[in-house]
Amino acid sequence: MVKKKRSQPRPSTPPLSPAALLKLFKEMKRPMSRAEVIRQLKLKKKDKAEVKDLLRDLVQKGKLVRIRRGYGLAESMHCITGRLEIQRQGYGFVVPEDSRRKDIFVNQRDLNDAWHGDRVVVSVLGEPKAGRNAEGRIVRILERGRKVLPVKVVKRMTGGEWLCRPSDPRLNFGIIATLKDPSVKVAPGEIALCAPGERIDPTMWEGEITQRLGEETDISVQEAMVKSNHNIRTRFPSGSASQAETLPDAPSGKDFQGRRDLTGKPFVTIDGATARDFDDAVLVERRQGGYRLWVAIADVSHYVPEGSPLDREAFERGNSYYFPRSVEPMFPEKLSNGLCSLNPDVPRLTMVVCMDTDPEGRTRQTQVFPAVIRSHARLTYTQVFEAIMEKRAEAREKLTPELIAMLELAEELARRINTLRAKRGSLDFDLPEPEIFFDVHGETSDIRPRQRNFAHQLIEEFMIAANEAVAHFLVERDLPCLFRIHPAADEEKLKNLFRLLSRTDKSVVMPKEITPKKLQMLVASMAGTDKEYIVNRMLLRSMKQAKYSPDNEGHFGLASEEYAHFTSPIRRYADLVVHRLVKAALHEGEGVPAPVPGHKKLLNVADHLSGRERVAMDAEREILKRVTVLFMRDKVGETFDAVISHITDFGFYVELKEVMAEGMVRLSTMDDDYYTYWPQREMLVGERTGRSFFLGQAVEVVLDEASVERLELNFSLKSVVAAAMDYKDLI
Repeated sequence: MVKKKRSQPRPSTPPLSPAALLKLFKEMKRPMSRAEVIRQLKLKKKDKAEVKDLLRDLVQKGKLVRIRRGYGLAESMHCITGRLEIQRQGYGFVVPEDSRRKDIFVNQRDLNDAWHGDRVVVSVLGEPKAGRNAEGRIVRILERGRKVLPVKVVKRMTGGEWLCRPSDPRLNFGIIATLKDPSVKVAPGEIALCAPGERIDPTMWEGEITQRLGEETDISVQEAMVKSNHNIRTRFPSGSASQAETLPDAPSGKDFQGRRDLTGKPFVTIDGATARDFDDAVLVERRQGGYRLWVAIADVSHYVPEGSPLDREAFERGNSYYFPRSVEPMFPEKLSNGLCSLNPDVPRLTMVVCMDTDPEGRTRQTQVFPAVIRSHARLTYTQVFEAIMEKRAEAREKLTPELIAMLELAEELARRINTLRAKRGSLDFDLPEPEIFFDVHGETSDIRPRQRNFAHQLIEEFMIAANEAVAHFLVERDLPCLFRIHPAADEEKLKNLFRLLSRTDKSVVMPKEITPKKLQMLVASMAGTDKEYIVNRMLLRSMKQAKYSPDNEGHFGLASEEYAHFTSPIRRYADLVVHRLVKAALHEGEGVPAPVPGHKKLLNVADHLSGRERVAMDAEREILKRVTVLFMRDKVGETFDAVISHITDFGFYVELKEVMAEGMVRLSTMDDDYYTYWPQREMLVGERTGRSFFLGQAVEVVLDEASVERLELNFSLKSVVAAAMDYKDLI
């Protein structure tokens, strides 16, 4: 009897995965159809559906691009995935998901139905030219940035639908919408939320009204619009809300284990009068040879384990979002205003940074450790300023002698730290921030510069010192850190500034090496002169945006070699990450390895948090613009004193002196001459008269229009009050 030969086992194929498919495309070095992918991997027919799903997911993630006969690697086809940011002028920029790449310019004709905020694939059409971004064309919309759009209801159509327009002026189309709930009543001029459907033609889409927000003039409606425009979460999911509810109202004795008891030390919080969450408390003591500065920060990480529902929701939000009449916090109120808030006269868990300084305020030794503290007083900036800096008797009577002595010591140390920071070149433009005031009816009554005093500066100096100390604490242990970095200023913009200044002052020469100290010296040399406004504005525009990174590149604006965010874990997720890294460092060598994220994970976290910070800034700017335009609507026809703040080839922007508002004087409203823009001199010059306009000029303007739809204030020029300098000197 002949034995049957055993059949040889088939060589096993690699398990199907996105990584395996991407590896195949890289090895083949050409686009492939789905059939070719199955053939190359020696798969069976039953695997066809799984391959189809994997290919679709890779396209959705922007790794592959769908082409006529199959799929190709996005990177090999010069395609980049990113978020589209459309400008008011109609063109856009794609901000790549890979933070190492520069933004790609997209002409209006190449947007291909993509909206502001969409996640897209852009095909790069050419290499960047000197001083310009590479140009691209949108080839695919991976994900709409907004599933619901705030719209203004225009009118009711014959068939019962409603004609609407998106409230975002960057979305230039109309929507014919039905009501999701027929019982909801809307009226022309009101604001509603609308889910867009299919496109009808290039200028019109279908849609469904899902919610009525209310009257356009209502500030709360404007805030709801901005939150929707920027996808800012307004509700906590059930998982994170339930987790918050299970937390205790106060820490227990078990929570105090392994912590230093500092409840007897007179820590105080100093915040704004309306603040409700207090995440930092301070204390200063005199010691032989200098000072001892204690900074206690709420220990949020004790209550929010990594990967928990609360943690995942906080990460998605990235930070808290502040509006004139409301806040969307990073954590539910039970944590942000209760358990993690350093309220007076109750024990609270903290991470403490204890810094011993020399007589000049220079940190010589740092300790970081978990502790329990009890805030002895909830103070306000105004209260501290009046009692300590202005020595007002009525303000001092409300404080104990011991507290006054501690605060006076704190002021002494803060001024010394500030002097040290100034010596190393830290930049402080000290530009006023707007503050919106409301009357008893909730209407905007004024928009004025926010009042600041040295009590604000005192807390800022102590927080900067603590942030630097913690970054150094991790660096000297050779451990990972999520740094707060600020790149050097834009060299081309600085060249333009120095070129402009050197035309009127030959002693002003651009230094070979741009350092914060050199720029600080320039600002100081122009203080009180007719060029101060120009220097401050142009320097500010040359500054790049600060961001998060696992790689330490230093902080240019603060002239700091090592800097991280540590002092606000209630409202910034980045600080929570650094708290966990510090705790990992403190537990090192105890036998139980603490989880420390790798470089790639920290890079992904940094990119996400930098993106959410940009969202918060954009939302803050938008709501300020909306409130300002509404406030100015009944002032059309009035005359205002202003100063020219920015020059373009189609006009100039002005800042009003009576109210913190900015608008534009367009060249189309000026009929005395034809004007030419001189970009290297930041000027507009009349071709016939030689009349000039440039930064810092004082002018009188008339408000012609306050458009909520376009978010614009448009002015016409009434007269030139004064010139910052003679334009002939600039030629």
